[in-house]
Amino acid sequence: MRAPGPIIVAPLFAPLNDELLHVLRGMKRDEWNARAVGTWTSKDVAAHLLDTTLRRLSAQRDGYFAPLAPTYELAAIINEMNAQWVSAAQRLSPEILVEMLDHYGRAHAEHVMTLDANAPGLGVSWAGEDASSNWFDIARELTEKWHHQQQIRDAAHRSPLYDLRYFKPVVETFLRGLPYAYRNAKAADGTAISFDIREVTGCSLVRDAGKWHLNVDDGEKPDTTVRMSGDTAWRLFTKGLGRDEARKRSEVSGDSSLAEPLFSMVAIVA
Repeated sequence: MRAPGPIIVAPLFAPLNDELLHVLRGMKRDEWNARAVGTWTSKDVAAHLLDTTLRRLSAQRDGYFAPLAPTYELAAIINEMNAQWVSAAQRLSPEILVEMLDHYGRAHAEHVMTLDANAPGLGVSWAGEDASSNWFDIARELTEKWHHQQQIRDAAHRSPLYDLRYFKPVVETFLRGLPYAYRNAKAADGTAISFDIREVTGCSLVRDAGKWHLNVDDGEKPDTTVRMSGDTAWRLFTKGLGRDEARKRSEVSGDSSLAEPLFSMVAIVA
């Protein structure tokens, strides 16, 4: 059994931000107002991307932490902050949002490059970690920027950004949540589940000493194999696709009961 190594993505923030700006600068007003996710328009999602960038710079670069609401529920805190910002950003024009995303997106990309990948960072909650290495927190942040850009692309009918330079590490980061998603799944030691995200990446979970461990696929015959497209995977893990529809789009061989936790896995704070 061989655990996968760190996912190093800091150099991708600058070009990914350039991809976003290219899309936004070509959008017409009705595309900015198109529904992107839930009640949010493309403009709302762009404003949210600016918010998370400014929050990261304020906290990590400048050491400034805004006062939080008196609640201990992480999802509730995040959702309240998100809603406050998106509401206030109604006052901003798309042009100003693009200018700010250009400036602060570059500043954030430069800051990320200065971080020690192996130093302690914020915990990735959807992977069950209260504290994570910086490389994992940074990779999680890249998944946020990628999937929100993809929501804008969908709403504006632009081509998806499935360039493997971005998409492969995004999906591999999502898959780091598998051991936590399977934490309550019982199986005998030695049980193996293979996950094949077609044309993108793959890995497996192996049961050992009563726990599930992520493993680089090594050619061993698994008890269960789950195959799905990258398009299905990212939408499932970000709540853009229901479990029943994701199951219909997937292929499961072997013990199908061992595939079920995958279809409830979420790799965002929600």
